[in-house]
Amino acid sequence: MQTDTMLTVQDLNVYYGAIHALKGISFELKKGEIVALIGANGAGKSTTLSTISGLIRPRQGSIIFEGKDITMAPSEQIVRLGIVQSPEGRRIFATLTVMENLEMGAYTRSNKAEIQDGLAEVFKRFPRLDERRKQLGGTLSGGEQQMLAIARAMMARPALLLLDEPSMGLSPILVEQIFDIIHDINEDGTSILLVEQNAQMALSISDRAYVLETGRIVMSGDAQEMLHDPSIVEAYLGGGH
Repeated sequence: MQTDTMLTVQDLNVYYGAIHALKGISFELKKGEIVALIGANGAGKSTTLSTISGLIRPRQGSIIFEGKDITMAPSEQIVRLGIVQSPEGRRIFATLTVMENLEMGAYTRSNKAEIQDGLAEVFKRFPRLDERRKQLGGTLSGGEQQMLAIARAMMARPALLLLDEPSMGLSPILVEQIFDIIHDINEDGTSILLVEQNAQMALSISDRAYVLETGRIVMSGDAQEMLHDPSIVEAYLGGGH
């Protein structure tokens, strides 16, 4: 693992109207890492991802990606720079085919040959999507829709992939499959910032993790150590999360 920092989030403050959703959070991600953000519902995990990807504007703080300040950059520019989000709840285009969904993922790319290479890569990684390339997104199972959401994000060739709750609503066997895929994507050189309710799964594949509570980072450390820390096990890994 290299030591060069890819993403630095510094003193990020985000409000929804009068609600102070993120209260001065700071963290970093190094090139090649999987970093997990864990915490209860409403802790600010999804807000953090949406702010990094330019969908929400912070009131204070900065986001530096590969040396560039992207705090106020438009979301499309952020995608072009190499940060792509696979959103919570999958949000695929239900009335478009699998193939059309994937092509939408490549909207920032103009090189036809590169797009074809991207499709070939995605179908190799997700053979089930290859079988269903003419099927409408809305007719896929939950697991297939999650695969499509990740595959669509990969079509933009991200340097940093933001994953928001990839295991949500999936059976345990599908969760295993999705996490294997996330691990493989990382092994192939894509850095990953992972927001995940299933803290145990998230920590098991991550290098480092940050724990969010009501908009603040309350703990951070090596993911494997956190996986075996009794206080974290009790707070975040118990109760079937």
